[in-house]
Amino acid sequence: MEKTGSPSSVPWSVLVAVENIPDTGLHIAIDAPAATRAKLAELAALRELPQLSAVFDLTRQGAEVHVAGQVSARVSQACVVTLEPVESDIQEAVDLKFAPAPAGGTELEPKSARKRSLGGDEPPEPLVGGTLDLGALAIEFLILGIDPYPRKAGAQFAPPKVADAGEHPFAALESLKKNLGGGQS
Repeated sequence: MEKTGSPSSVPWSVLVAVENIPDTGLHIAIDAPAATRAKLAELAALRELPQLSAVFDLTRQGAEVHVAGQVSARVSQACVVTLEPVESDIQEAVDLKFAPAPAGGTELEPKSARKRSLGGDEPPEPLVGGTLDLGALAIEFLILGIDPYPRKAGAQFAPPKVADAGEHPFAALESLKKNLGGGQS
């Protein structure tokens, strides 16, 4: 396993060369450093990301690699109703296959062939340069697990009360409709 500095496109990169995965498999546990969590919190519009870790089991299946594991995180977001902090735990299961990308392009097979040959299963993800980036994989599953509309327990949205029940923006249209005889149903 090789840990690298963060490439410009990925805030957290933990590279594993496929050739370094033994036949018996490889178990890897990773924890994001504080600086990485701060950068990810900013990118994901979180108040903070106090914890982000992942556990992966990698097994080779011929030229393919099966990755199974779990991404765990603790996130703090703003409630969509009250704007108060909302803390939540994220547990996302990972179960993916990776296969070498063909030399001529990024598509593994034509889409129609994938559907027929895999019986509706997801096609394998492409292996790029013979390596897996477990940090990028953990980020992807973290983002998938974040609640897009976090709500504090018991928070209810109540529309503002209208103090004046008389005149409203469509009152003129309502009176015009009645005058033209269209108010009868």
